[in-house]
Amino acid sequence: MAMATPNTVIKDDTGTYIPATQRPDGSWRKARRVKDGYIPQDEMPLYESKGKQWAKNRPTLPVGLDPCYSIPQATKNGPKKIPGLSDTAKPSDATPKTSSSKKKKKKKDDTAKIVPVTNMIEKMDINSTKTDPVSATVDPAKRIRNLKKKLRDINALKLKIESGELANPEKDQLEKIARKGEIEAEIEELELELEE
Repeated sequence: MAMATPNTVIKDDTGTYIPATQRPDGSWRKARRVKDGYIPQDEMPLYESKGKQWAKNRPTLPVGLDPCYSIPQATKNGPKKIPGLSDTAKPSDATPKTSSSKKKKKKKDDTAKIVPVTNMIEKMDINSTKTDPVSATVDPAKRIRNLKKKLRDINALKLKIESGELANPEKDQLEKIARKGEIEAEIEELELELEE
């Protein structure tokens, strides 16, 4: 069998086919018949979206401007910036600063940033009374429904303990039962609030 490159298409009297090729391990692939007009995957053009095609074909100069009159970008912007090179690592013609002067400048920048923030904090009005964020934002009727659901859960848990179904209740379960009075009081407060 003749050695062929993997995606070579051969046409002869029998039709179009990809000839047998040898794998890296030494074994041979069989010849494969393909349809007429088959293009090997390596030779297929890469897909480009319409946006990518538009960006590629877009002119770099304004309409009507002759390319000979345009100023090259490198001369317009000065020396070319090297990608990945930091600003501090650039070679400069000016006298190099000492490390102590750099540190002083950095400290000045830091203090300049801190002062406005501290002034803003001092001006802020801080409320001395704290409000419960849950009760302040939630509708009282909705809060009552949630509390009644908790109360039903507590009663069901209490019945399980009394019937012996739950022999060793966990610490969390006992704390939940202990909060029953608090929940009932909160329900009463919210109901009074709704009546007003």
